[in-house]
Amino acid sequence: MIRLSNISKTYRSGRHSVHALKNVSIDIKAGEFVAIMGQSGSGKSTLLHTMGFLDRPDTGSYTFFGKETTELEDDELAQLRNTVVGFVFQQFHLLSRASAADNAALPLTYAGRISEKDRAIKRLNSVGLSERITHRPSELSGGEQQRVAIARALVNDPVVIFADEPTGNLDSKSQEEIMHILSDLNEEGNTIIMVTHEHEVADYAKRIIKMRDGEVVSDEFTGDKSEEVAVSSDAIEECLEGRRMTVGRIRMYDYIKQALNAITAHKMRSFLSMLGILIGVGAVIAMLALGQGAKDALEKRLKSLGSNLLSVRGGSVRVRGVATEAGSVTRFTFADVEAVRDIPLVKSVSALVRGSGQLVYKDNNWNTRIEGVGYDYGEMRAAVPEIGRWFTREEIQKKDKVVILGITVAGKLFGQQNPIGETIKINRLNFNVIGLLPEKGQSAWSDRDDVIVIPVTTAMYRVLGKNYLDGFYAEAVDEYSVEGAQNAIERLITKRHRIPANDKDSFYIRNMSEIQETLQATTQTMNTLLGAIAAISLIVGGIGIMNIMLVSVTERTREIGLRKALGARSRDIMIQFLIEAVTMTFSGGLIGIAIGVGSALVMTLFVGWSTKVTAVSIVLATFFSVMVGIGFGLWPAHKASRLNPVEALRYE
Repeated sequence: MIRLSNISKTYRSGRHSVHALKNVSIDIKAGEFVAIMGQSGSGKSTLLHTMGFLDRPDTGSYTFFGKETTELEDDELAQLRNTVVGFVFQQFHLLSRASAADNAALPLTYAGRISEKDRAIKRLNSVGLSERITHRPSELSGGEQQRVAIARALVNDPVVIFADEPTGNLDSKSQEEIMHILSDLNEEGNTIIMVTHEHEVADYAKRIIKMRDGEVVSDEFTGDKSEEVAVSSDAIEECLEGRRMTVGRIRMYDYIKQALNAITAHKMRSFLSMLGILIGVGAVIAMLALGQGAKDALEKRLKSLGSNLLSVRGGSVRVRGVATEAGSVTRFTFADVEAVRDIPLVKSVSALVRGSGQLVYKDNNWNTRIEGVGYDYGEMRAAVPEIGRWFTREEIQKKDKVVILGITVAGKLFGQQNPIGETIKINRLNFNVIGLLPEKGQSAWSDRDDVIVIPVTTAMYRVLGKNYLDGFYAEAVDEYSVEGAQNAIERLITKRHRIPANDKDSFYIRNMSEIQETLQATTQTMNTLLGAIAAISLIVGGIGIMNIMLVSVTERTREIGLRKALGARSRDIMIQFLIEAVTMTFSGGLIGIAIGVGSALVMTLFVGWSTKVTAVSIVLATFFSVMVGIGFGLWPAHKASRLNPVEALRYE
């Protein structure tokens, strides 16, 4: 079954070399019970690890059922460890948080046969643990833990069982029980290769190989030579092929279950790992909600400004309408408004006069801004009331005393009362309230809802006593016509009022599109800044994940070695660690989403900031949290997957 020819193995520690094996040649037949003895450092464990595919020799040949194994890939050796051999270790190497049944079934996971967990139960029953199946290692005695390890070694029906000091940590009674189990297994036809330094343990074997300084010094049969068990010379190929057929059946569920067990085994460490992502995702949600809220508020304000809008005012913007000398400020008339309306690039025009006045309703009074406007103003400035109605053309023509109140004014005069249909006094004149303006909100310099709107003719001739317009609004037919309309209006006003070409202070035209672009650019910059801050939080959280995962790899080195000894491939280990990282980041992301949404609500309810949580921001935050888990979990996962099983099992 096993043939070693001139096997050598050298370990290097700094500048020193240790020759663990020196040209060892051994033949072992199927069905034998072999004990390998020797003092510490004699090379017996190295020989066992080499025969058990845990380690590779530096030189020599190792054939298993006639198949050369020294040139096999790491994954092929893992397949052999899973399906062809079984291991029983001196330190038991059981997963502390798993039950006896889960520990015994661990090789089935990497064989793609976890659904056959009843096999593990049967093996536990066969070693006398039928009543301890659900117990964890901490609830078992040393002898019982070693029985679990034996059941684990047998669960995949291996061709040979390797036992490394199987009774080294047991009392005499447990030692006797374990050796009887191994002897019974050998009687059933199992090949047993055992390392021990105790003669009373070696006496159970039928063949004893003694080693010293990496060499075989004696090889004796102490009992009847066993007849070789009939095993096909193609057994190893069949095992490998069977492994190839089953490995594809490993379900993602099994990987996830292993990862979740590892996460829940160290709750505090896992929570600390999630904390960074939790804060990062919460920051992303809150910052994006704040940015989206600001964007929506800005869009609402821009809508109130009007689209493709031009504002024409008398006087220079530099002197803000204050005349520096007689005739320096253009006085607009209704004739100017009608002339502008005839420009082909202009869609609509509204005259405008402004002032202030005292409003009285019963015992309440309030001083506010008054705007006299034309019929088209409602559509141009998104001012058509949601409650009530807009002026009619006839009301403007007749100078009717009707008024539309801003939200702030309505609250000051009427409180919670419905003002529609009520009569108020404006500068001692009675006005009928016909509507409420849509809410515009607070600007940096004023309350945009602290205003009333009345017909422009009423404002000029009945309230403010003006015989000229302060200006007018003109709306271009589309966004591409704004500049052309502006130039046409400028030429028209200059011509009608005979303004010299070099006179820049008589009137000015403000393009609202430029204001919109500026505000949108500012908002975009703010959103980018907020997103960058949130992204930094996620990166910091990811670094925390990587740090914790690296610590986890170090702490779980022996566990990784055990899993690889039981047949886990490098890919299996990497997938498990990646799933752990992604699970922690995803879980932290879900909690972070809840915290982010809560933070957005707090900012809205208690701080008064405008926020809006969108599905896009939630999906984006979740996606990036998973990507952070993959990105920062990849290195620790790769590091774990590259560990040598022997070195990992020896790690302290």
